Amino acid sequence: MSAKPEQVLTDLRSGKYEPVYFLQGDEPYFIDQISNFIEENVLSESERGFNQTILYGKDVSMADVLTNARRFPMMAERQVVIVKEAKDIQDINREEGQKLLISYLDAPVPSTVLVFAHKHKNLDGRRPLAKAAKSKSVFVDSKKLRDYEVPNWISNYVRGLGYSIDDRTSYMLAEYIGNNLERLSNEIGKVVINLSDGAPITQELVHKNIGISKDYNVFEFQKAIAVRDILKANRIVNYYTANPKANPIIPTIGFLFSYFSKLLLLHGTKDKSDSGLASTMGVPPFALKDYKVAANHYSVGKVIDNIGHLKKADLRSKGVESGAMPDGDILKELVFNLMH
Repeated sequence: MSAKPEQVLTDLRSGKYEPVYFLQGDEPYFIDQISNFIEENVLSESERGFNQTILYGKDVSMADVLTNARRFPMMAERQVVIVKEAKDIQDINREEGQKLLISYLDAPVPSTVLVFAHKHKNLDGRRPLAKAAKSKSVFVDSKKLRDYEVPNWISNYVRGLGYSIDDRTSYMLAEYIGNNLERLSNEIGKVVINLSDGAPITQELVHKNIGISKDYNVFEFQKAIAVRDILKANRIVNYYTANPKANPIIPTIGFLFSYFSKLLLLHGTKDKSDSGLASTMGVPPFALKDYKVAANHYSVGKVIDNIGHLKKADLRSKGVESGAMPDGDILKELVFNLMH
């Protein structure tokens, strides 16, 4: 049965265990959360020695996996078998291996909790195994969050830890870090480590604990470019050039590309209401004011030109475009082209 990662974790925390979990997809965070919880919590420490087996896909065939799954627990209510890197099981993509697993799914051993951590790849949905796994196991399809979904995830994650965070701070974290959930959870952990329960995560705490400079960050850079504040934009460029490891050029270009892409959507969408614009652009309503100000400074034609400048700078920064330049010079030239 297909299930959302949050619901699976809720069931596990309540002590509800199923015979087979098949966890697949390109977002490893949820797969790791579920498989790690099972590894650390289903059995007591004294039970794990005889009743918990960790396998790695490249080292085993499906027959090896199922031989372990069909064992009975020793002096315990259940046993756990976890297959990490399950996409590398030697015959998982061959008919014989798939038939073996389908047969097991038809009659799984009730005292075994069998987990397939099939990260970074999906089963072929056209083949019988995918259909059997979806209907006869706890099946999680772990997908990368879209950019506009990340702030809401951050808010829910922080609340789940027992703290609070406002929408602007969630949005700032999402824009700065992106949709890498493992990194987001680690960075949030740095912020809350010394907070009392229920305390708010503020922008000031984020600046202090995550290493985002209050004055020289991509948000201030974006704001300066948006209003064509040439002095401030160049001051930030000089700071970036002097601190290249802390401010790598490729993510900076990506951030600005996302910004001008959203600005193009603002110019092009027919529904100019705040709700319509926020939905089309994938931004929270409170961010619209800054985009509208920028739209007055950048016509649709200039926005299109700027997207071209950003693509060229991206290629140069990756060594693809001819005419090698230091990153600092690429950024200086880019800012000039964006604002003139």
